Amino acid sequence: MRIFSVYLVIVLAFISCTEVKKENTAKEPETIKQEVAAVYKNVEVEIEGMTCEIGCARLIESKLSKVEGISYSNVDFASKTGQFTYDTNKISKEDVSEKINAIAGGDLYKVVKSTEIEKITEKSE
Repeated sequence: MRIFSVYLVIVLAFISCTEVKKENTAKEPETIKQEVAAVYKNVEVEIEGMTCEIGCARLIESKLSKVEGISYSNVDFASKTGQFTYDTNKISKEDVSEKINAIAGGDLYKVVKSTEIEKITEKSE
């Protein structure tokens, strides 16, 4: 009888400790991403610190062309200016200046003036 009592206690303890977990059938609400139509603006910046066309102007142009939100990048060494087209939903005019200022650790180039322009003009050499 004593063995039966111990066996019964163990079985009851085992049964009472095992819970059947209910699966969470409620789905989390899906997040819907909506693509916002791109709103492009043009900006012209005056850049200080460029000492050569290939190493400086092309470096700035190359770095900014890889930034998400910038669709056009042109830097003219002779006039010390850069023209950029950017998507206002992804990046701001101030962000463009900050990206230029941050190139090479922020020690070489500095945007001294940033102006919105109607359209990009190709500079003749």
